[in-house]
Amino acid sequence: MISYKQSGVDIDAKVRWVESIESAMRSTYGPRVPKMPHGLFAGAFRLDYDEQLFRRNYRRPVLLGCTDGVGTKILLALQLNRLETIGIDLVAMSVNDLVACGGEPLFFLDYLAVNKLEPRRLLAVVEGIAEGCRQAGCALLGGETAQMSDLYREGELDMAGFAVGVAEQGRVIDGSRIRPGDLLVGLSSSGVHSNGYTLVRKLIASSGINLAETYPGLDAPLGDVLLRPTRIYVRAVQAVLRSYRRKRVVTGLANITGGGLKENVGRIMPPRCEAMIERRSWTPPTIFPFLQKLGVSRAEMFKVFNMGIGFVFIVRPAFVKGVLRSLKRVGEEGIVIGKVSRGSRRVRLV
Repeated sequence: MISYKQSGVDIDAKVRWVESIESAMRSTYGPRVPKMPHGLFAGAFRLDYDEQLFRRNYRRPVLLGCTDGVGTKILLALQLNRLETIGIDLVAMSVNDLVACGGEPLFFLDYLAVNKLEPRRLLAVVEGIAEGCRQAGCALLGGETAQMSDLYREGELDMAGFAVGVAEQGRVIDGSRIRPGDLLVGLSSSGVHSNGYTLVRKLIASSGINLAETYPGLDAPLGDVLLRPTRIYVRAVQAVLRSYRRKRVVTGLANITGGGLKENVGRIMPPRCEAMIERRSWTPPTIFPFLQKLGVSRAEMFKVFNMGIGFVFIVRPAFVKGVLRSLKRVGEEGIVIGKVSRGSRRVRLV
């Protein structure tokens, strides 16, 4: 007789695993998560709530949904046996897309796929996911951990995340109100974030450099610098939008992920508009010139990486100073990096 456990899936370990991550999940709950028994088949979330202290109701709510992973950055994390930060990356990749539409993140779900369940190892991932949810102000309502020994080799891990948010129908930001004269305000990235790691890993392998070494110009060992989690921009976006509840001074928002500034700013440009970005208006973190010296052209660097700008606001020019003040109140230093002009939906780096 052959048992399910002998074939590679331990159901009892799965039950214990679900119980062990309950505290991490509950640490993300706010007033809109109703008290329900842990272990139900779905999580619950109240779209509106009426408590006097936390009152927030929507008149014409539109639900927004995003999903993403962390790409091959996970292979670097596995190589270094450092899994505590990729959970933050997972949350960031979805919630930053969600707030780029002007939405408020409500809740998050995760999917982990493994060869076999290793609770101590995976707990670092889930605690990172919970930390990302706390930074984003959303609840980690649930997820799935799949044991698939026939599909994944021993020690392998894959993950995906799913975020749901809400916005007022008339306040969704889709770029259609962008006009010539609007200014681009950038927020700094923490480094490479979670895009371009196939190229990063190729550069490391071909050059023979040591991930444990601190190279000139870097402030930490190379592996630590590359595993710095993606910044979460939810608080920054919400600070600006809540400062202008009536006036719609923000005309566009862009999360700078794969494809860099040109692709991600370009995708929200309306017809007959283009963006000009001044490359000298900010200094990229030292990891980018370090990677470039390993054998990448400058054009390719800007095509693949965020180059130090992780998020972009497009703002009416008369309100830029006010937006910068709102950002500063939540600890963000916004940088004016460019301007919108008449053109054909392209982005020029000058």
